[in-house]
Amino acid sequence: MPVKPEILKVTNTANSRLFKVEEIELRFSNGVERTYERLANRGRGAVMIIPVTEDNEVLLIREYAVGLEDYTLTLPKGLIDPGEDEHQAADRELKEEAGFGSHKLDTLKVMTSAPNYMGHKITAVVARELYPCRLQGDEPEEMEVVKWPLEKLDQLLLDEDFTEARAIAALYMTRSFLQK
Repeated sequence: MPVKPEILKVTNTANSRLFKVEEIELRFSNGVERTYERLANRGRGAVMIIPVTEDNEVLLIREYAVGLEDYTLTLPKGLIDPGEDEHQAADRELKEEAGFGSHKLDTLKVMTSAPNYMGHKITAVVARELYPCRLQGDEPEEMEVVKWPLEKLDQLLLDEDFTEARAIAALYMTRSFLQK
């Protein structure tokens, strides 16, 4: 196992409402020093929910993604609020974004995106035993809920509106989890 580099200095270089950019000065075990930048972790993390119905359909949502400047098909997700664990956050976000609650929640995996540049983590949670329940969330518009048969996952991957890598990974993990 390699020896972790020594952190010499952390400098906050920029802040926005959502992001904190840090410059990290490191010294590696061989004496080489480098400066890196990262989007720092600013909270308790987030959850991505994979809601599965009794008919083995996954509930997707269509929401506006400002990074793409278009609507995208994805899974419900959101930040873990203070005082919540990942299951409480998953149930709340599912109610806010898809209009369903869950009696059975299982954590699959904590995932990262671009960990060389970001400290953000998202926990994939499978939600089953669903029931209708809507909470008011912070979304600017109600999201369309799209049911998709899990056995037709390969067809979903061909859909040009379904592109989020974390959602793709979560669905493959869910399919494996449910087959056990």
